[in-house]
Amino acid sequence: MVDDPLSGKKRAHEEDYFQKRDLELIEKARRQAQAQQQLRELGERVGITDPEISRELAELGFTPETVKLLPLMPVLEMAWAEGGVTPEERKMVVEVARARGVEDGSAADSQLTEWLDRRPEESVFRRAGRLISAMLVPGTRLNITPDDIIKYCEAIADASGGIFGIRRMSSDERATLGRIAKEIKSRQK
Repeated sequence: MVDDPLSGKKRAHEEDYFQKRDLELIEKARRQAQAQQQLRELGERVGITDPEISRELAELGFTPETVKLLPLMPVLEMAWAEGGVTPEERKMVVEVARARGVEDGSAADSQLTEWLDRRPEESVFRRAGRLISAMLVPGTRLNITPDDIIKYCEAIADASGGIFGIRRMSSDERATLGRIAKEIKSRQK
């Protein structure tokens, strides 16, 4: 039998191919395991066990480091109610965030700054609001009540409103507050 000089090369190419393929599969499995671990951590941070809620939080861009911003989404939406965030509203949102444990320079602080500079999509506010409502139950770690959220929203609306304190809340802000209150309290019945 005569050795084919190309068969050695062919076998070497096949081995290279399968070795690369094995490495790709290992890397894919590692990424999947890492993603599952991050979803578990995300759920643990807010005290939930439902993987679908964790998955939706991740789809919205929340991480274990930034999920503490979730209950502040209605506050942020209120700041954007009139199409822009005033310096007074920005200051108030940051004060609320600091009071809720968002540290200066943290990943959550960076995300908040980005959202204060560029309005999140409407769908982000809607989905976050739905998640907050679903998570305002005993056992979660949001550590906030619907009344707290509404008070924060009212404070944001008052932060830069009115001339001489008259009509401090605009009609856009009133409509936004009404929708937020209805959305949050509808799940509490």
